[in-house]
Amino acid sequence: MQGGLDDTICAIATPIGEGGIGIVRLSGPHSLAVASYVVRLRSGYPLSSVDSHTLHLADLVIPPSGKRKDGGAFQQGLFQPNLLDEALVVYMKAPRSFTAEDVVEIQSHGGALVLGMVCRVCIESGARMAEPGEFTKRAFLNGRLDLSQAEAVLDTIRATSSAGLLVAQRQLRGDLAREIEQSRASLLTVLAHVEAGIDFVGEDISFLQRDELIRIVTEACGVVQKLEATAQEGRILREGARIVILGRPNVGKSSLLNCFLKEERAIVTAIAGTTRDVIEESIDLDGMMIRLIDTAGMRDTDDVVEQEGIKRARVAQGEADLLLVVLDGTMPLTIDDRALLSAVRDRKHMVLLNKADLADTVPRDFVLADYPTYAVSAKTGLGIEAVKAALRTQLVSGCFDAAASVMVTNVRHRDALRRAGESLGQALESVQCGMAGELVSIDVRAAADALGEITGAITTDEILGRIFSEFCIGK
Repeated sequence: MQGGLDDTICAIATPIGEGGIGIVRLSGPHSLAVASYVVRLRSGYPLSSVDSHTLHLADLVIPPSGKRKDGGAFQQGLFQPNLLDEALVVYMKAPRSFTAEDVVEIQSHGGALVLGMVCRVCIESGARMAEPGEFTKRAFLNGRLDLSQAEAVLDTIRATSSAGLLVAQRQLRGDLAREIEQSRASLLTVLAHVEAGIDFVGEDISFLQRDELIRIVTEACGVVQKLEATAQEGRILREGARIVILGRPNVGKSSLLNCFLKEERAIVTAIAGTTRDVIEESIDLDGMMIRLIDTAGMRDTDDVVEQEGIKRARVAQGEADLLLVVLDGTMPLTIDDRALLSAVRDRKHMVLLNKADLADTVPRDFVLADYPTYAVSAKTGLGIEAVKAALRTQLVSGCFDAAASVMVTNVRHRDALRRAGESLGQALESVQCGMAGELVSIDVRAAADALGEITGAITTDEILGRIFSEFCIGK
């Protein structure tokens, strides 16, 4: 990022558009001085005299005269004598603020013009525009948050389900960081003893015994493996699950989509091949966001448009978290049905026998005994609730409690845990084989460093740039 922690930064912290309230946020050593150019307290006292963390009614103005910090004149435009709006203003003295710096928040009406002009006066008065994620980055650099908590801020903002929000809040409270740091601390203890044993090999000093060393490394390895095992479910809770509906033409895929959504989203006709493209919609499934994807019917065709639809269906099939294979329950299995069932055997899947409301349904084929199969009716809704319950069980472990479980939801965290697990495995093997302490220490240090990347104890400018570039300006 341009500039440094000595700069005072400014940005609109609320979404672009009209709203009842809009907030301009300042952070840095000169926040009070900069805000004083635009804030006039109704009490008549100067802003610099107010107590920290108290709210004050104020008028917002463009300074009628005088010079900016850079020596130029303020741009007054049409405003003479320059009253902008009324607002509430709060000063938060360091370190008791989000960034652990002096912070001033100006809460005015949420008009884009008002907020833009307040921000402009602040910038002309000596602040600079904040870059994406710079407030949260300062919170991290100033020790207010660790890196996993900073990322949880973004997860909280982007949460699309109550389960995803609960997981993000647990990380924001530091639950993941505490578990990671506890394991990392034990590894650093091991490392200190191993390296001391190398340095003082000829001295009569007692260090960690082999059995104790194995115990500590094994426990750390168990924690890492447990957390890494939650990554897939964590990603689903964070981003939502992709569920792709597959089947031959006219088996009722689009009707099922409409039934799940309880609205006529997809066109349904008796003509085979009506769906030519991928249709995606989202539903909330007991607090978990599900993205349902309807696809073109799978069959051989000479129609160029339909061929493209089938091609996209196969791409969606490869990216799915779970596949819903829809069969016509009134007909025996066809060659295409059997081919599709064979293709999904090694993936998470469910088979739906549609048209269960019709009296002339045929006996189930013995092939279906190997698949989780549900009789449903897209027309009447029969069996749909049972399918929804089964979907959640398939996607997330039944014992999972978002309010009480620590989960990994971030690809960066999962990669760091994978590397830590590999290094711990190598360290454990080295200890059990009685290899030299130097070799053990290399792997233990690599594991500790990988865990440190999650919380930011070990980091680089490249990692920070990649993380905070995803934030919006003002956060």
